[in-house]
Amino acid sequence: MRVVVQRVKKASVTIDNKPKSSIGKGVLILLGIEDLDTEKDIEWLCQKICKLRIFNDENEVMNLPITEIDGEILLVSQFTLHASVKKGNRPTYIRASKPDFAIPMYKKFILNLEKEFGKEIQTGVFGADMQVELINDGPVTLVIDSKNIE
Repeated sequence: MRVVVQRVKKASVTIDNKPKSSIGKGVLILLGIEDLDTEKDIEWLCQKICKLRIFNDENEVMNLPITEIDGEILLVSQFTLHASVKKGNRPTYIRASKPDFAIPMYKKFILNLEKEFGKEIQTGVFGADMQVELINDGPVTLVIDSKNIE
């Protein structure tokens, strides 16, 4: 399971020119799911995301997690995070899970993240053609892969 976590001033998802979700200060999470992922990956990532100290404290030092700044979370599924570009110039998505596996995992991720975060999160729509808009704060962008923990 792979995520891109971006600290944002605001972010939103639009589908078919209609607003779906939006947040103010917080994090935008792009989520990629592969067939090797388990509920342990979900639990580990959700805990990690909620404990990441990427928000500034009173001394302007990144020292606070999202749970301490009254922030918001927007989660968007993105199968292209598992793209391979090793051969040729056209990405292949062979590692990305098909919907029959990915959708239940995505739903479990949402529930687990809300539990860890302590409040409801905003989401996109799995498999939809979404327009994601954001103002990256910092910029702060982290890529975390549950299979490559260091």
